[in-house]
Amino acid sequence: MKERIPVVLITGCSSGIGLALARAFANAGCEIVATARKPEAIGDIRTEKLLKMRLDITDPNSIQECVKELERRGKQVDILVNNAGYGLMGPLIEISLDELRRQFETNVFGSFSLTQALAEGMIERRSGMIVNIGSVSGVLPSTFAGAYSASKAALNALSDILRVELAPFGVRVITAQPGAIRSNFGKAAATILEGRKGKQSHYQPIAQFVEGRAEYSQRNPTDADLFARKMVKKILAKKPPAIIRIGKESVKLPLVKWLLPTSVVDRILSKTFGLDRLG
Repeated sequence: MKERIPVVLITGCSSGIGLALARAFANAGCEIVATARKPEAIGDIRTEKLLKMRLDITDPNSIQECVKELERRGKQVDILVNNAGYGLMGPLIEISLDELRRQFETNVFGSFSLTQALAEGMIERRSGMIVNIGSVSGVLPSTFAGAYSASKAALNALSDILRVELAPFGVRVITAQPGAIRSNFGKAAATILEGRKGKQSHYQPIAQFVEGRAEYSQRNPTDADLFARKMVKKILAKKPPAIIRIGKESVKLPLVKWLLPTSVVDRILSKTFGLDRLG
């Protein structure tokens, strides 16, 4: 009997990691459902087994429409990759509650809502996989990226519990905690900072460090395609790991968090991002 081709749904496929993962899964012979808020923006994915769909994970109606369309086409999702997200940058004390809510709506609640919508089918079939693209910043929170780090820490925690709670039903949960990966992350974060220029800030004397944080992860990053190939190989393995760390500093930073005293970690972050120049 011919083995069924896995159907992989990936969010945030317009560029960066999402697009690279779609291509890597396609090269591995999977059927791809590539989603984005604007599906026309999704780049070239060389496979005949491709469906591009509009999906805004922060909109419950969009999620419902996506699920209904999949049912109409007779497609069951075997692997869900929650990749869509963005980085909110800036000193935490100066970020508005609305900005913080939007960060969590996208990086946490949106992904979790889609997970709930698709996990039911996986439970019924007693098979499936959920892959949450977290970040090493969710393990060692980063200065001037506090909102982003907190959202990824929340996603990491949700993944840990889902992994245990869904295991009895044959559903695997994998958490990816990438390091620095080449993407548009820095440009998107810089755009957010640009919108705050002109506002009074307690951190004005070290503004270059605050603004530089947006591009920090794009200094000699791991290529997105290389990351995706390694990631897909691990995901499709017979015994995939529960946590996958790939990319620059993805292993080093958790070790720093776990091995060094908190006071030492604080001094390192303070010096790296210019906070030792204040006061």
